[in-house]
Amino acid sequence: MKLIIHGGFFSESTTNQEMKKAKQDALAEIVTLSYAYLQSHTALETVSFAVSLLEDNLLFNAGLGSQIQSDGKVRLSASIMDGTTRKFAGVINIQDVQHPIQVASLLLNYEDSVLSGEGAVHFARENGHAHFNPVTEQRLSEYEAKLNQKNNLGTVGCVALDASGKLAVGTSTGGKGFEIPCRVSDSATVAGNFANAVAGISCTGVGEDIVSVALSAAIVTRVTDGFTLKEACDKSFAELKTIDGFAGVIGITATGEVYHTDSHPYMVWASFDGSLQVFN
Repeated sequence: MKLIIHGGFFSESTTNQEMKKAKQDALAEIVTLSYAYLQSHTALETVSFAVSLLEDNLLFNAGLGSQIQSDGKVRLSASIMDGTTRKFAGVINIQDVQHPIQVASLLLNYEDSVLSGEGAVHFARENGHAHFNPVTEQRLSEYEAKLNQKNNLGTVGCVALDASGKLAVGTSTGGKGFEIPCRVSDSATVAGNFANAVAGISCTGVGEDIVSVALSAAIVTRVTDGFTLKEACDKSFAELKTIDGFAGVIGITATGEVYHTDSHPYMVWASFDGSLQVFN
């Protein structure tokens, strides 16, 4: 059993050691709790659990820590994928829910498995997800000062390998801040979140760059074709470099290879496979 999570990028790491340590500590706690959960749950259940914890943490740009779009509203996107069944589900620009990853998880059971906007909200309400306002005082202050696009670039995500050898991935984002309302990120697409029976990848960074090279799907496809996870990431990041792309990834293979890499430093991550590792 193996587990890796990420909390996006953050520029504060170079100057704000207190913020850096807070994020390291939060990731360490969440990955430890999630690995304990994995002992008695499937990979699919575990990624929803882990991403929900990340969505509840103000330090990360997802759920409660999400950015505010240019019209003053928060719109959330998340997706989840079962590597065994190859079923993908997601919500795009959903509003006023606490855990978009859990709404995406419910959609795994439906033929129409990716919903957006009002339809996603209606589906959430019908399935017991109450109204929740994710706007915090800090985010509102940043929005009003037009500064929040400089903070917490990225998303949150999780890749898990369970005791049965099954893989699953989940990714959630609060956007990049001040974007055109209803802009679609990579997080609820197979570019940013993809798994099969061989490998699983979750991305963070600039969504448009990630979509342009189909990053998650490209890496998983290469592993399926015989690349090691590192080789697949290196090849895909070489392609990303040709467009000066900004991204980071975490991944696990069915054979237990765990890997993370980024095009720029300071992606925050943590992993657990019997021992804890945290970005430092």
